[in-house]
Amino acid sequence: MSTTQRTTWLVIHDPKNVVPPELAPERASHIHLLAIGGVAMSGLAALLRAQGYRVTGSDDVLYPPISTLLERLEIPVRQGFSPTNLEPAPDLVVIGNKITRNNPEGEAVRERGLPYVSLPQALYELFLRNRFPVVVAGTHGKTTTTAMLAWIFTHAGQEPSFLVGGQIREWNCNARLGNGPHFILEGDEYDSAFFDKRPKFFHYHPQALVLNAVEFDHADIYRDLDHVKEAFRLLIESLPQEVPIAVCRDFPHAWELARSRAGTVDFGFSPDATWRVTDLRDDGRLWFTLRFKGRPIATASLPVMGAMNARNALGAILMAEQLGVPVPVAVQALETFPGVARRQEVIGEFGRVVVIDDFAHHPTAVAATLDAVRQRYPKRRLWALFEPRSNTSRRKVFQEEYVRALARAERVIVGGVLRKASDAVPEEQLFSPTQLVADLERAGVAARHFDDPDVIAVAVQRNVRAGDVIVILSNGDFGGLREKLLAALAERHRHDAQRATMR
Repeated sequence: MSTTQRTTWLVIHDPKNVVPPELAPERASHIHLLAIGGVAMSGLAALLRAQGYRVTGSDDVLYPPISTLLERLEIPVRQGFSPTNLEPAPDLVVIGNKITRNNPEGEAVRERGLPYVSLPQALYELFLRNRFPVVVAGTHGKTTTTAMLAWIFTHAGQEPSFLVGGQIREWNCNARLGNGPHFILEGDEYDSAFFDKRPKFFHYHPQALVLNAVEFDHADIYRDLDHVKEAFRLLIESLPQEVPIAVCRDFPHAWELARSRAGTVDFGFSPDATWRVTDLRDDGRLWFTLRFKGRPIATASLPVMGAMNARNALGAILMAEQLGVPVPVAVQALETFPGVARRQEVIGEFGRVVVIDDFAHHPTAVAATLDAVRQRYPKRRLWALFEPRSNTSRRKVFQEEYVRALARAERVIVGGVLRKASDAVPEEQLFSPTQLVADLERAGVAARHFDDPDVIAVAVQRNVRAGDVIVILSNGDFGGLREKLLAALAERHRHDAQRATMR
């Protein structure tokens, strides 16, 4: 696609697709969230509850940490989608982007004439319109960079509001309503709803933008890389010139889109980057030197792992500096940054066996996560348990790229491809776990494929040895593998301990 071509983003106009002007918490307004179990939707639920609205929700599948978060917020959630979930009638329905046009509850919303909006519409109208939106966009790094910015601004006394695509560990939440002017949030390139196919970030009207990677993803809605780039191009072109943009120079497509815009500042590992990461090392903490135009500015130390997190941290530090938080204050804040749930999260240790849970599903993110774990745990045998679950990884588009990404591990187990009625993939386009296993074995990696997560847990339990590090890679619950594997390894550890005492 040439730079002169433009994509027409489908928007279905409906007079009920608005936030009612009379909607207000002091009126005890009732807002119902359809598909409340999504990370962003649960964050919106927390914000609405903090604002004083009555909040209810529905979804078909709920699992921790979202289910426990909603329980803690005492938000009533009905299992399954049904028109009866709309009784009594809410004042507004927020419809998540996983809801299809023929969803029975969604159909009932429109048939009954109830006001409805998408998640990004609700966010803007109810929270962003009168605040200063600081948006983090890009194919990778959104969640962690957003969380780092929220952490920096909070520790700088700025009292920001934020919405993060994962729970910040120490705070045990993914959203908060603050008293300060800044609202820090992810700008997702995924579409808004079945009635609004525009990327979510178009709704947020950023007053400041961090742009990380721009790569092909979301194969269910984007045709190719040029289609993805067009979305980001339109976002950048929509911003007033005074809006600061921090762009990662390590990703050529991101740099291509933003380089000619006045006021763009760049960061990364690239020798050409204005703000640069150097001297990266990991001794149980992540250390790097922050340089500006080659001159050392500060030494940063973080609990999290990996080059990608050094880059995320630099982007957050740079944007904070652009918005008035001094670099030393930001660097000091990140010394205690606890990380985000399911982002290189150590979830269990059994003797010398470490289990890490990670959201990575794109091959670039899979490779970055395994590199990070390798750097934190050198000379230890590495397992990668990968689930082809996302709408891109379920397709063959990255079949070969996953071989290169997963070959960083010594042991690989590939789960079954998730089948979804809402996004049925023709067999000839479906990702092949057996092909991935065969290609990995040709590359010298011991690999297996099991559809059943119970079988995966048992296979790991029987074959793991002291010193191994196991990384679960999935953007979903992997059939409950996290809990099943922890239980299996705990059982083995108890058995080994009992045998040791009997010798």
